[in-house]
Parts: sequence; C-alpha cells; structure tokens
Amino acid sequence: MAENKLGVIEGFYGEPWSWGQRADYAGFLKKQGFSFYIYAPKGDAFLRKKWREPLPKALEEKLAKLSGQCRATGVEFGVGFSPYEIYLSEFNLEVKKHLQNRIDAFNRIGVDKFGILMDDMKGDLPDLAGRQAEIVNWIVARSNAKQFIFCPTYYSSDPVLEKLFGKKPEGYFEKLGAELDKKVSFFWTGEQVCSKSYSEEHLRSTAAALGRKPVLWDNYPVNDGPRMCKFLHLRPVTGRPVEMGNWLAGHAINPMNQAALSKIVLLTFKSGFAQGSAYKPEKAFRKAAAMVTCQEMAVQLERDLPAFMDKGLDVLTDEEKESLKADYGAFLEARENETAEVAREVVDWLSGRYTVTKDLFLTQ
Repeated sequence: MAENKLGVIEGFYGEPWSWGQRADYAGFLKKQGFSFYIYAPKGDAFLRKKWREPLPKALEEKLAKLSGQCRATGVEFGVGFSPYEIYLSEFNLEVKKHLQNRIDAFNRIGVDKFGILMDDMKGDLPDLAGRQAEIVNWIVARSNAKQFIFCPTYYSSDPVLEKLFGKKPEGYFEKLGAELDKKVSFFWTGEQVCSKSYSEEHLRSTAAALGRKPVLWDNYPVNDGPRMCKFLHLRPVTGRPVEMGNWLAGHAINPMNQAALSKIVLLTFKSGFAQGSAYKPEKAFRKAAAMVTCQEMAVQLERDLPAFMDKGLDVLTDEEKESLKADYGAFLEARENETAEVAREVVDWLSGRYTVTKDLFLTQ
C-alpha cells in the first residue's frame, strides 16, 4: 500500500465527531502515516439535504479552520458533498446557482479532495448516468480542488442496493466511465456495502467496468445504522492484502462514531500494510490498543472483544452491561494517552448514546 493513498473519511450516519476530535485527528493521521481526512458526516445536513441553503458562516469558519489544521500537518483535507437527489429535476439556472454557492464556499475553505456523493438516493431513472455525469463535470470545472471522487448511486456489486434504490439502469457504469471527466475517480465499497475482504480479481474487474481504478470506501470499522450501532468493531483488520494499493487510486477508511476507539483499528490497517505476510492481527491489536490507551486497558479490551463484536447491545444482559460499565468506568480519570476518552466512549456506547434508529438513518 503506497503511503500516499491511505486516509480517513468521516462518512457515517448518527452522531458525528466533535470539532476537537477532528482537529486531533489531523495530528494523529500525520504521525501515523495517513495522507488525508475527508469531512463527510451524514449528520451535516448542509452537505446533504440542505445543500441548497447558504452554508452557515459559523460552519464555514470551522471547516476553514479544520482545513488549515490538516494542511499545516501535511494531511490533505477533503469534503464529501452530497447534493441530495439533485438529478431528479432539471439542471437549470436556479439549481446551478445553489450549486455554485456551495462550490464557492468550498473554494474559500480550501479543499484538496472533493467527494461528490450520490449514494443512498433513488437510482432507477432513465439516463441516470448522463444526468449525474453532467452535474459532476459542471462541478469539476468550477472547483479548485486537486482531486475529485464521485460516489455513484450503485457503489458496490451488492444486490441490496437495487432492493433499496431501484434497478440499476442498463450500462450505468459504462456510460459514467465514458462521460465523466477523466480527472474524476470513483468511490467503491467492494462486493458488498460492508465488504469483509478484497480480491485482485474483483478490484481489477471494477476498474475495467469504471474505466479507471477505484478509490476504496472501506466500510470497516464503521458501526452506524440501526443494526451496526449495537456493536463496537474493534477487531484488527483482515482481508486487505498488502498488494491492494496496486489496484486502487486511493483507500478511504470509514471509521466508527467513536473517534478514539477507531484509532486502534486504524493502526492495525497501517500494521497490516507495513508488515504484509508477517502481519499478526492479534499482536497488532495489542500493540495498537496499548498505544492509544495503556497496557492495562489493552488487556481488558482484548478480553471484551466477544462482548463488543459478537454479542452487542441487544444480547448483553443488563448485568453484563453494568459490569462492563464498572470495568471501564475505573479508567475515566486515567491520564495515560487517550485511556479516559476510550473509557468514556465504551461507557456511553453501553448506555445507548450512539444508538441510531431507523427513522434517523432515513432522515439524514
């Protein structure tokens, strides 16, 4: 995995990270050898369903500050902009005016990577690819970003997307590949929306269908949504061969709603790509957990992986939850690294703070 290809996209549903956590990530990503951060929380309506409304001044100022913090460390800053269902109506002067306003704001903020996201929207439309390509190309011509990444409505070969958003139009990928500006890359999640592994055959065939190498939107360890929010995805990453950098134009990891806990898994990505065939997942987890927290908590986290990843909130008994809260509550005043913050995230998760309901999932 080439060093300049791996980064993080805050692209989940539910409770987004705080501005302090994002600023902290700028330093963390640089120190650990990641190259970019993309701001794309589904909970920011001004990136999604309120895209026609002016970007609030306070939000623009916060994004500009975050952009500066990332760039000052050498980490590229990006946004994931999702103009919700823009292609369902005529791409007229009024729509273009709203779109230009948002592009102008991103140009002022300073955006290196511009994600244009049309995922999780209606898809069974005549000439879907042509409509989307026209809009994306219009944006590209007016943005100062260095890289553009388009997320198509069908961003995986997973059949669940057609169940949710309608049948994929015939020739969708081929037409997109032919009509999109060659500067534009594609986001892709793999054979499934949340793929457990990636193969050379799949990624090469995807590149052939899209007419360019994909940028992987890796949905591990993300834990959003009504089902996944009941788990903490903390096991070390597997199923990502070191060679996959040769098959990709980039690799964006979508983390958990829990920013501090996500660092543990992110460090196992780096270990896996650095060590290749010598990678030992369990050993990488212990090392990463101790780096982020402390040795004592690392042992406890490893002990509790089955409770966090296999049982989850719906299976854990009230007694088990209270016992775990007491165990991690003992670390809430710890001063080593991020031990207290990790403890708070575990206790809050056990208390239901991060639960994402179906209604919230559909409205964001």
